[in-house]
Amino acid sequence: MTRSSEPTGHGTGSAAGTDSPGATNGTDGTDSISCEGVGVTLSGSSGALDVLGGVDISVARGEFVSILGTSGSGKTTLLRVLGGLLPATTGTVRCHGSVVTGPADGVVTVFQDYVHSLLPWRTVRRNVGLGIEAGCDRAERDERVDEALIMVGLRQRADEYPWRLSGGMQQRVQIARALATRPRVLLMDEPFGALDAMTKASLQDQLQQVQELTATTVVFVTHDVEEAVYLSDRVLVLDGSPAAIGLALDIPLERPRHQVTTKESADYLRLRHRVYEALGHDIGERARLGEHDHA
Repeated sequence: MTRSSEPTGHGTGSAAGTDSPGATNGTDGTDSISCEGVGVTLSGSSGALDVLGGVDISVARGEFVSILGTSGSGKTTLLRVLGGLLPATTGTVRCHGSVVTGPADGVVTVFQDYVHSLLPWRTVRRNVGLGIEAGCDRAERDERVDEALIMVGLRQRADEYPWRLSGGMQQRVQIARALATRPRVLLMDEPFGALDAMTKASLQDQLQQVQELTATTVVFVTHDVEEAVYLSDRVLVLDGSPAAIGLALDIPLERPRHQVTTKESADYLRLRHRVYEALGHDIGERARLGEHDHA
């Protein structure tokens, strides 16, 4: 179980946010995806390893939640459990009220490795349509593919091949393929982690626009504190061994957000500082030590 629980929700005002060492509901109180008492034990060369223990999360419909934690804390493991790609050792996962026992309908995962996720012999259009070929007739498939390509800004590149595109564009193709399925829940595992800073910022803003258009629930794993605070309605920080939710922090920054003005605001900086603290980084203390060292 998480250490405590406090109701949280979307905010659009300028307050600095609320936090508690537990994960609770977001927007409208209707869970899109949730887990209760989830633990995961994996086998390793030195024996069983308890990766997660007593994780409680509930993500509301249309909410954008980021999961942070130190390296090896179990972020990707938790995302795979939520997506039904890895069974939990203990506890229960639910998607729209139904117990998850395998990959759930309406839940799509986007991974960091876009290069190996795309088929180089297929055009952008045919890559985007891959996930819906079996379930849609041609007219509907073309409509969905066009819709997804427009959302990620690649309509003019539909007939290109992935290997002729930049890394950022290739990741957009992977996101468009996910969007073409019209998912209710989008699970994203460090999707921008391998991209340069300018491309990452551009895709962050595009993802915000897509989520605003589709109202898709997003669970987003990242190592980047700034990215998590900028994108999210709520940030969850994994802590401990086995890991549980050590911090659940509302991010009530106004939307739409802007790469410059939002990140310069006092509220954004306070929220970012709170997340760094939860990850074990005392920014103020480090600054004072640095000043002392150079005195």
